[in-house]
Amino acid sequence: MIIDLKDLESGSSRPFDFSVPADKLDLDTESARLAGDLTVKGEVKKSSAEVDVTGTIDANVEIDCSRCLKPVPLDLKIDFNAAYVSPEHFAEHREHEVSGEDLDTDVLTGDELDLTEIAREQILLNLPEQAFCTEDCKGLCPICGGDRNLIDCKCEDDKIDPRWSALKDLK
Repeated sequence: MIIDLKDLESGSSRPFDFSVPADKLDLDTESARLAGDLTVKGEVKKSSAEVDVTGTIDANVEIDCSRCLKPVPLDLKIDFNAAYVSPEHFAEHREHEVSGEDLDTDVLTGDELDLTEIAREQILLNLPEQAFCTEDCKGLCPICGGDRNLIDCKCEDDKIDPRWSALKDLK
């Protein structure tokens, strides 16, 4: 959904509520994908120097298990707040201390805001670094690649680092 900022007067706001089908939004990551439609609700507020976008994102995501690569379902409910300023109001070349609020501020590159892209960014920012199908997931065998949760492979790691091979004779 595209918001044309020229149609929005300073001091006014515009609510939004839209859905994006899972096949229409690519997260650009191999380890995560949308498992259902994405729902975004919120409001765009425009002031003289800034445009604030606040809202809530509901998404069903599948993320690969960090150990065995099975898909793990994840329901995300993300509250977000993003601020945009025009290039002349952005202190890019001035030295200043960056606060936590500055991390949510970006520079406008035109008169339009793509709310679908904002939602995509927020999903990627809120994905966990690691996800596990179960707490005791055994993962994949590094030798044969078998799922250790399903099979008990008999692979043995007999390879010894040559730097440590002299210690093998000490037994």
